[in-house]
Amino acid sequence: MFSVPLRDDAQLRPLEPWHAEEFAAHLDRAREHIRPWVGPAFVTDDVEGARATLRRYAERQAADGARLFGIWHEGTLIGGVMFVAFDAASGTCEIGCWLEPAGEGHGLITEACRTLLDWAFTTRGLFRAEWHCRADNDRSSAVAKRLGMTLEGVRRSAWPYDGARHDKQLWAVLAPEHRTERA
Repeated sequence: MFSVPLRDDAQLRPLEPWHAEEFAAHLDRAREHIRPWVGPAFVTDDVEGARATLRRYAERQAADGARLFGIWHEGTLIGGVMFVAFDAASGTCEIGCWLEPAGEGHGLITEACRTLLDWAFTTRGLFRAEWHCRADNDRSSAVAKRLGMTLEGVRRSAWPYDGARHDKQLWAVLAPEHRTERA
């Protein structure tokens, strides 16, 4: 297991099936806050649902696909980042995030996403990383901007939630752009 420090009191670590109880407790604190912004299959209601989500990501990681990482702040799981999609053959990935209210405003998501981008571009040699979010999710759009991403377009009414359809933004950064941003 590894741990990447994000700050003195926060770490990024793999989020795995054996974390199911801790993940479920975190979702109890985060559920209503993140529900409008993440996929419905991610927001589970109990330990078994949390375990199923973590297993699904573990299976996808074993196939060199999606990956899931938690952010622990002062020893408590408060959110995380993920490769929603990861395709080494095509050189592309999509990253995403979630965070409970207590974790907001500390820059942890931006730093964790930079860690994922560094790994994807440098270690794995990917060329393109995408970020998808609801167009009315200002916090998510702000993260994409801080990561040096470019808004490439808006998919109209592409995000169904709670009986309504919302526009979805597509942001992206290319490996050379990321390297320039980090320099």
